[in-house]
Amino acid sequence: MPVKFTKIIATVGPASISSEVLEGMIKEGVNVIRLNFSHGDYPTHATTVERVREVDKKLGTHTALLADMQGPKLRVGPMAAESDLKAGSEFTIHVGTEEGNSSEAWTNYVHFAEDVKPGEPVLLDDGKLKLRVEETNGKDTVKCTVVHGGILSSRKGLNLPSTDISLPSLTDKDRADLDFALGLGVDWVGLSFVRTSADVIDLKDRIAKAGSHARVVAKVEKPEAVDDLEGIVEATDAVMIARGDLGVEVPMQKVPMIQKRIIGLCQRSGKPVIVATQMMESMIESIAPTRAEVTDVANAVLDGADAVMLSGETSVGAHPIEVIKAMCSIVMEIEKEDHIFHRNMAFEDDRPERFVTDAICYNACDLAERVKASAIVTMTFSGYTAYKVASQRPKALIYVFTGNRQIMGQMALCWGVEAFHYDKMISTDHTISDVKTLLQRAEKVSSGDYIIHVASMPIAEAGMSNMLKISRV
Repeated sequence: MPVKFTKIIATVGPASISSEVLEGMIKEGVNVIRLNFSHGDYPTHATTVERVREVDKKLGTHTALLADMQGPKLRVGPMAAESDLKAGSEFTIHVGTEEGNSSEAWTNYVHFAEDVKPGEPVLLDDGKLKLRVEETNGKDTVKCTVVHGGILSSRKGLNLPSTDISLPSLTDKDRADLDFALGLGVDWVGLSFVRTSADVIDLKDRIAKAGSHARVVAKVEKPEAVDDLEGIVEATDAVMIARGDLGVEVPMQKVPMIQKRIIGLCQRSGKPVIVATQMMESMIESIAPTRAEVTDVANAVLDGADAVMLSGETSVGAHPIEVIKAMCSIVMEIEKEDHIFHRNMAFEDDRPERFVTDAICYNACDLAERVKASAIVTMTFSGYTAYKVASQRPKALIYVFTGNRQIMGQMALCWGVEAFHYDKMISTDHTISDVKTLLQRAEKVSSGDYIIHVASMPIAEAGMSNMLKISRV
């Protein structure tokens, strides 16, 4: 497998659901498989999970499973062919399910006429078409003026960037999808259209009540989420910068700096962060990315993203394995640059229950840099030390040894981390010696390499990390 720090997430769809393609993508560098619950049925998602686990068993990998909830995605209904909206014309949107045309459309969002106000924009088809609300009857009909026209096709998205919509982040469909996904044993759940930290907390409560180990990825794609970034990052386990809807909901020129702000905030908090949407979109059809796409992926790595994500490129694209090869080659080339490492994020001192562990993780990375260590090994049950060490972006690869199989897939989303199952907690000295032998057999380290060890003493109690040791292979 390619040795890289930045992880790659691939969305599965008709182009990539076969065992052969899944195996090919994982061999070429995929770390996380995304199940997009906006598309596909339950049997298809279940088959994907089964095949990923079969590939993992064959290759000895631990690929994470990310179930991405659809959320309150608003859409228009069916449209007649060649429904051309002319700039300056009147266009009416009704609540219902009938077929639309060049002068009217229907949406199944029942609160649409209640939520919008005169003067607010209505964006269609990812912002390609723009309307302005003129009047609403507050029940089922909204009259608009076409500001920017064009062809409107069936089932295109409807965005309301200035409207406070009344839908919850988890719809009835999402709640059913969540129950199914948790039953599959997914590692991560993507929460779409997050507005506040309360949305994240609600989802985490639902996951806990289901007895699942899954963690939450909060997708930032609403202006309200940008306003509550600090609260959302504190509440969630990871963040996805979903630039598709985000670039429609906020002015497009603001997206690059929002991306950088989120990455920096996540690194300081020790939370994985994903850059997503249109990263290599031309490869849905083309055999090679554009130079602008290459630069986009490179900048995400330079900024410090834990993972970069592919959507249509691997789900419906013509070259799912080739796009992984291309993305992996970009990632590995940028990771030759020394300045992406050793971010030296100061650990927080306002949480006494974590102060010692945070200090140990910080100094493990500092020591690894000073002695040019090849590996940092953490013994962990929750995965906390792995996230904290990774947030410092050490040049040494991070190897997690854990007796908790449930976190092994989760670690696949975390920058620079590889997980191993290990449950022989006899003594600290015995464990350190054993781990060195296992890493050498796996060809992760070589004779003469330095290793930094992070663990708890006594090790058998699996408490918070309070020990830092350097050893040589």
